[in-house]
Amino acid sequence: MLSNILDRISFYSLFVVVVLLPVFFLPFTKIPVDISKGLLLIIGLSISLIFWTVARFSDGKIVLPKSWLLLSGFGVALVFLISALFSSALKISFFGIMLDTGTFYFILAGVLLMFLSSVIFKEIKNAKMVLWGIVISSAVLFIFQSLRLFIPNTLSLGILGSNTDNILGSWNALGVFAGFSTIISLFVIEFLSITKIKKILLSILILLSLIFVAIVNFTTVWWILGIFTLIIFVYKVSFASMIQTVENKRSFPIYSFVVIMITLLFLTAGQFVGGFLPSRLGISNFDIRPSFSATMSVAKSTLAHDPILGAGPNRFSQMWAMHKPVAINLSSFWNSSFDNGSGLLPTFAITTGALGILSWLIFTILLFISGAKSFFSSHRKKMFSVETVIFFVMSLYLLFASFFYVVGPTIFLLMFGFIGIYIGLSSNENKKEIQLLFLDDPRKSFFSILTLILIMIVSASACFKYIERFASVSYFQKTFSATTMENAESSINKAVSLYSNDLYLRTYAQVYLSKINSLVSKNSLSEKDKADLKTSFDQAVSSAQLAETFDKTNYLNYESLGSVYNTGSTLGIAEAYDMAIESYEKASSLNPLNPGIKLILAQVAFGNKNIKDSKVYANEALSLKQDYVDALIVLSQIAKNEGNNRDALSYAERALSFAPQNQNISQYVNSLKNITVTTPVVETTTKDTTQKKQ
Repeated sequence: MLSNILDRISFYSLFVVVVLLPVFFLPFTKIPVDISKGLLLIIGLSISLIFWTVARFSDGKIVLPKSWLLLSGFGVALVFLISALFSSALKISFFGIMLDTGTFYFILAGVLLMFLSSVIFKEIKNAKMVLWGIVISSAVLFIFQSLRLFIPNTLSLGILGSNTDNILGSWNALGVFAGFSTIISLFVIEFLSITKIKKILLSILILLSLIFVAIVNFTTVWWILGIFTLIIFVYKVSFASMIQTVENKRSFPIYSFVVIMITLLFLTAGQFVGGFLPSRLGISNFDIRPSFSATMSVAKSTLAHDPILGAGPNRFSQMWAMHKPVAINLSSFWNSSFDNGSGLLPTFAITTGALGILSWLIFTILLFISGAKSFFSSHRKKMFSVETVIFFVMSLYLLFASFFYVVGPTIFLLMFGFIGIYIGLSSNENKKEIQLLFLDDPRKSFFSILTLILIMIVSASACFKYIERFASVSYFQKTFSATTMENAESSINKAVSLYSNDLYLRTYAQVYLSKINSLVSKNSLSEKDKADLKTSFDQAVSSAQLAETFDKTNYLNYESLGSVYNTGSTLGIAEAYDMAIESYEKASSLNPLNPGIKLILAQVAFGNKNIKDSKVYANEALSLKQDYVDALIVLSQIAKNEGNNRDALSYAERALSFAPQNQNISQYVNSLKNITVTTPVVETTTKDTTQKKQ
C-alpha cells in the first residue's frame, strides 16, 4: 500500500533526526556543531512531515493522540509566537542569527518534533528502535570523545579545537548527556529482557558514561544522576514483581545500586575525588554563565517592565546588558555578553514573561501527572509498559537538566522528541486517539486536503529558506580565514547576500575598516586609493547602519557604528566625531553599567581634543569599575595633558597597584616620577626669583 511506503520514509527521516542529533556534524567545513545539527533537524523534520502528509492523501485518514500534554506543547509555541510579535527586535525573536535556541522558530521546530514523534513512534517496536538507536549513538559519541582526549589534533576533523571541544555541544552538556546515557542504559538492563552480550555491552557503556560524568565533573549532573538512579532503584525493588519479563522474578537492582554508591562518593568527597580525572587528563572546565541569583535579578528588572510577555524570545543578552547586577563589574567577566541565564527554562521566563512561565508550568505539570499515571496506575490494571516509563523518566531527566543548565539545542530537542514518544506510547496503550476520515465527506475532504497542502508548502518553503541561510555560514567563516583583503571582501559579501543579519553586517563593516587602515598606512595615496578610501568608508557606514536597523536594541550595533564614525573623524570627515559620540552614547544607554563603553567615549573625546567631556566619561567609567586600569591610565593622560603631573602620577600609581606585573604601566609611572621630581624645582626657583625682585 502506498501510504505504508510513505509512512516508512517519514519514519526513517524522523528516526535519523532523533538518533543522529548527538553525533551529527559537518567535518572540515568550519561550521559550528550546533548549527550543523540545525541543518539535520530542519531537513529531516521537513522530509518526515511532507511524506507523512502525502501518506494521509493516500489513505484519507488522520490519527492523532488525544493528549492535553501535546496540546500544552503547542500552547508553549503559541506563547513564543505572541511574545515574538510584540518583541522590540522581531527578526532576533523569530529566527535569530541561525535558528538560535530560544527563538520562536526553534521552539516551533521542537514542538513539531514532539508532535511527529507522538504520531510516528507510537508503536512499541518503533519506540524500541529509537531507544536502541540512542544507545548506539551514545556509544559512538563516547568512543570518539575518548580518543579525542588523547589525540585531539588528529581527530579535530577541521572543526574541533581543544580536547574539551566535542561533537555534542558544550563540555558540560556532554556531562549532562553522559548522565542521560547512564540512566537509559540502567533502565534497559534493569527492566528489559536482553541477551547476555547486550548486557555486557551496556555495562561497558554505563562505565564509559560514568567516566565522562567524572571527567566533566559538573556537580549538577551528579545530583540529577543520583536522584534518577535512586528512582530506578526504588522502582525496581517496589514493582519488580509486576514486570512482565521472561523470567518474571524479583531481582536486586545491583547496577542501580552501584551507580548510586559512585554518585554518593563524588558528591561527598568533593574535589579530592572529583578533580582526580580532570587533573590527570589536563582538562580545565571553565563554565562561564550567569549564576541563578544574577539571572533572577535580571528577571526581576525585566518583568517589572514587561510582566506579561517578557522581553521577547532570544533577547536575554539585551536584558543582561541593560539589567545585569553592578557587582559583575568587580569580576573578570564585566564585559562579557551572555545569550542565556543559568538555565534554559529560567531564560525563557525572562524572554516570554508571566505567560511563558505559565505555559511551561502547565506543560511540566501535565507531563508529571500523565507520567505518574503510567508510573503507578498501570500496575493496578496489570498493564505495565516498560518503554512508556523509560521515555517518561528520560523526558523528565532532560527537562530537569534544562532548568538547571543551558543544555544546548541537542539535549533540548531530544527532550521534545522523548516527550513525543512518551505521548504516542501512552495514547496508543490507552486507546486515546482522535481519528479523522475525510475522503468520504466532500466538505471534510476539501478543508482537510487544503490544510495538508498548506502544511507541505510551508514545510518545503521553510526548509529551502533555511538551507539558503545555512549556506551563508560557510562564507562567513571563510571571512576570518581569508589571507587577503580581496578574499575577505568576497566572502563577507556572499554571506550578506545570502542572509543579512547584524552579526554579518558588523563583520562587513569591520572588513572595510581594516581596508581603510591598510590604505591610510601607505606613505602616499594615489587618486585610485583616495577613491577606494571613500568607497570603503561609505560601505562601512552603510553596513553598520543596516546592522542597527536589523536590531535597534543591541548595543554592539551602535558600538560598530560608533567605531566607523570615529575612523571617519580621524580622516577629517565633517560631523563624523559628533556622529561617533552619538552612536557610543546610544550603546551606553543600552548597556548602562558597562564601563568599557564609557572609556571608549573618553578616548574618542580625548583624541578630538575635547578634554572636558573626556574627563567626565573617564570618571564615569571609573565609578562603575573602581579597579579599571585602562580608565585610570586615560585619566592620568588627561591630567598630564593639562600639566597636572601630580594627579597624573597618582592615577598611574593606582593603576599599577591593580596591575603590578604590567611592565608598560611601570615604565609609564617611572617617566611621570621623573617629570614630577623636576617640576617642583622649577616652580620653587621661579617663586624665589620673583620675591627677590619685589
